[in-house]
Amino acid sequence: MSSAAEHRRPLPSDSEAILNALPNPVLLVAPDGKIVDANMAAESFFEISTQFLKRQSLKELVPFGSPLLALIEQVRSSGSPVNEYKVDLGTPRIGGDRQVDLHVAPLTERPGHIVVMLQERTIADKMDRQLTHRSAARSVIALAAMLAHEIKNPLSGIRGAAQLLEQAASSEDRMLTRLICDEADRIVTLVDRMEVFGDDRPVARGPVNIHSVLDHVKRLAQSGFARNIRFVEDYDPSLPPVLANQDQLIQVFLNLVKNAAEAVVDLGSDAEIQLTTAFRPGVRLSVPGKKSRVSLPLEFCVKDNGAGVPEDLLPNLFDPFVTTKPTGSGLGLALVAKIVGDHGGIIECESQPRKTTFRVLLPMFNTAKHFDQSNRNDVSGTPLHASQDSR
Repeated sequence: MSSAAEHRRPLPSDSEAILNALPNPVLLVAPDGKIVDANMAAESFFEISTQFLKRQSLKELVPFGSPLLALIEQVRSSGSPVNEYKVDLGTPRIGGDRQVDLHVAPLTERPGHIVVMLQERTIADKMDRQLTHRSAARSVIALAAMLAHEIKNPLSGIRGAAQLLEQAASSEDRMLTRLICDEADRIVTLVDRMEVFGDDRPVARGPVNIHSVLDHVKRLAQSGFARNIRFVEDYDPSLPPVLANQDQLIQVFLNLVKNAAEAVVDLGSDAEIQLTTAFRPGVRLSVPGKKSRVSLPLEFCVKDNGAGVPEDLLPNLFDPFVTTKPTGSGLGLALVAKIVGDHGGIIECESQPRKTTFRVLLPMFNTAKHFDQSNRNDVSGTPLHASQDSR
């Protein structure tokens, strides 16, 4: 009887065969949240047969309150595809640490139906990449320390010249001379810390308004290297403060914006740099030495429409001396990766022609945790830096 049933069973269509050949799990979700179809990779991921998957609601398979559910509703209401990165779909049944990138899109042929593709990322792979970035950047510090004294001398001259110009400058030009002085002072501060930059001591951090940082970086860029480039801002005004060191954040985004500006310099009037901020609940990171996972809900992106990063350079883009510029040193992104890593965050690059995105994920400032930490400082007499909470 079973053999007769198998004989009557139709062969899979070409589209089904292609879907089952994909290594990534793919689900088709109905308007009521039920799973309509799934490929063989989804069977392996959820450890359930396709027949059983089709009897399940998606919310029964993912963690309670999973951002995937909200993402599906967002796609269903907007009608546009959305990607979410590093979302934890781990459950006791399939395993506690199952991080995936989510690619969610509407199925236009069937209104209300949503296609979900999961791209699994192992914790070890992600942590190895971040630790490589940190250790590789340390080799830059020795070189920077040797140059620290030589940097201060010309900076002193630049600042003095700016102060002389300020005396005879108009009110509009005085803003530029003040900007030169402020930036010279900031660089001196960075140079003063260069010798301790490579050690593991936590940096002093507190609540920082990321939009103030990005506005400052944009003003610096438009006063110099990005004078003729169009900036597009897409900010979430309700974003909470980020737990960070403001000067180091300025250094991070100034490097990223400068790289973006150099990538689009040949586009003329079409050159564009986009700065975005967003709150991404559900993004968490495993940190060595801690059993709990650190939440990184704040996402800041620098995007450009340049030629893109060669695919063979992407895996090592944050290593020292790796660069796409003919005259570049390849040191800027290594230092950026170290600063972001020291803040308990991560940085990644996604690139294709006319669309390159540098994405920085950082922890937000926790008022209650900071207050409790201040109380402990008062009792013990030993200062506890905010960064210890996220390491």
